[in-house]
Amino acid sequence: MIPYDFGLTEKQQLRAKKLHEDNIVIDMLFQGPIGTYALPESLEEELLNLAKQAYPHDEVAQVSYASKLTREWYTSGKLSELYQECWYESGITAACRQLAITSKDSLMRSMATIQAEFDYKPWLIKARTAADIETAHERGQKAGIVTSQETVGYGKDLSLLEMAYAFGLRVQQLTYNNHNFVGAGCMEPNDAGLSRFGMQFVAKCNELGIIVDTGHCGHQTTLDACKYSKTPVVATHTGAEKVFFHNRCKSDEEIKAIAATGGVIGIFAMPWFTAEDPQNTTIEHVLDHIDYVVNLVGAEHVGIGTDWPMPQTKWMALTFKKYVAPTIGFAPGDGPSTEYVHGIKDYRSFGNLTAGLVSRGYSDADVIKIIGGNWMRVLKLVCK
Repeated sequence: MIPYDFGLTEKQQLRAKKLHEDNIVIDMLFQGPIGTYALPESLEEELLNLAKQAYPHDEVAQVSYASKLTREWYTSGKLSELYQECWYESGITAACRQLAITSKDSLMRSMATIQAEFDYKPWLIKARTAADIETAHERGQKAGIVTSQETVGYGKDLSLLEMAYAFGLRVQQLTYNNHNFVGAGCMEPNDAGLSRFGMQFVAKCNELGIIVDTGHCGHQTTLDACKYSKTPVVATHTGAEKVFFHNRCKSDEEIKAIAATGGVIGIFAMPWFTAEDPQNTTIEHVLDHIDYVVNLVGAEHVGIGTDWPMPQTKWMALTFKKYVAPTIGFAPGDGPSTEYVHGIKDYRSFGNLTAGLVSRGYSDADVIKIIGGNWMRVLKLVCK
């Protein structure tokens, strides 16, 4: 880990290290454990050449091909050791493994690819309950929490949601940036709330024991989810719009509504949505969002959901931003690229978040809640 200089005393540094190592740490929106700057530099040209050979004239297809190859390599190929190294050095106990549910076909395919991770990695277990995470922590293993950011692929077939739950799905975001059958995403201008089907969808999540996630949901959809859900609602990865205004961040009203359900607001490490200058966004900016939400609703309602960095090379990131991001609801020039939060350039530096909380004067009890305890509380309440 490359430590961030918070000006901590040696005693504070040791305290932060112990807190991070001894307690359950959860990243509820985990794009890792490998990120852009953890990948070997040699992979930049190798992946680009392979992708160009496969799809000479289609840059979007090149990114898709390279992403698929990268996943194969980190699941059971030449990146599998790096995958394990990054996860263990991060100190993260449990983190999400995401299902892609843009279509019924993508649901089936992503179940297969995620299951392959569990099958090939004996140290990685599928967490269906909080008890599974506690067991992993005790045994020195890691836990994957199956989640999804998309519901489009379900259509209006709730039996598919039941199937995903049987596979292990435990956290389901209602909408991405745009409209779907459930409700409106945060980039939609009309701020429609949950549809009637959306209310049924939330009820089904409650019935099954799936946590309702509003990370990318619009303002009214978030409020409606909090109104109709009978179990705690979360926003796995967001920020506070009073700290930095962006459609991906939550208003005070939304934050309070989520907290009132007993839920958790996960703070992300996305430089474009966290501070004014993505090139110079630091971990201090991330901590500013944490401080704000803690002061607004209490430390028991704050968690971490970094959402960055992605397991992709720099050319993949730049091509994605140019061609793909605008098609999934991001504003032109907005969203994922090659920038990173200084202090969390790599998941192996995740311990800097714990050190940062110490630097901000949080008690041990509150640090333990924020780095994982609050997510565990919600998992225990919902996923039985």
